[in-house]
Amino acid sequence: LVRSASIFCGLSNTSFSSGIHVAKKIDKLGMRSSDTAQIFFEDVRVPSKNLIGEEGKGFTYQMLQFQEERLWGAATGKSSFVLLGLGRDIRVTLRSVLHNQAVHFRLAELATEVELLRALLYRTVALYVEGNDVTKFASMTKLKAGRLAREVTDSCLQFWGGMGFTSEVLVMDFSSARIYTIPNQWLAESASGSVSYMFS
Repeated sequence: LVRSASIFCGLSNTSFSSGIHVAKKIDKLGMRSSDTAQIFFEDVRVPSKNLIGEEGKGFTYQMLQFQEERLWGAATGKSSFVLLGLGRDIRVTLRSVLHNQAVHFRLAELATEVELLRALLYRTVALYVEGNDVTKFASMTKLKAGRLAREVTDSCLQFWGGMGFTSEVLVMDFSSARIYTIPNQWLAESASGSVSYMFS
């Protein structure tokens, strides 16, 4: 990433748009609601009227926006509760898998982790609403939510046996939750506070 990048508005009818080329969209796992592609700039000169914010501050603006995105991403972890409730519908020899003590223990562990994540999310949102910088806590929250989403999905998939790999059960739809917008290592670095230099 270029930390001195700028953000500008480059619509198709601008005088410099002819020098902007978008490569073929990349087919990917995870969040498919937004396109991912390489963008090439060839002899592009952007007029000052098309500049958004200050020159060279684009990366900083984007990083600040990530805090809201990370909180949203963590909040979607509530979907884990859907998976936790699926055990009631899984039948093994005409009995719900919830009659299995080992399953009881595992679901209790997962439910505990989800509640801990909820507490961290609520604290972070409260700090954000009060106007505090939540870069560290937002990163911690999304880091935990991403890992927990994988853990819950993997565990619940095991309860379904071979059916867990088919499109007939809901748990399969969560299998790509591990792929999202940013690597866990970056979130861990941000949570540790070692990227504070970006905003100096």
